[in-house]
Amino acid sequence: MVKRIHVTYHLKAGEEHRETVERVHDFHANKCPVYRSIYTSIDITTEFVLES
Repeated sequence: MVKRIHVTYHLKAGEEHRETVERVHDFHANKCPVYRSIYTSIDITTEFVLES
């Protein structure tokens, strides 16, 4: 049984885009139908890494 999922997004973007990436990262999960269907039963965490 899956209890936790951790996703790391590796984004090709420079530091000048960090503010936009952080803003989008804060709300993107609620727009995902898969996330919305399983988040109450599986602990889902995300992070991003900027790669230039």
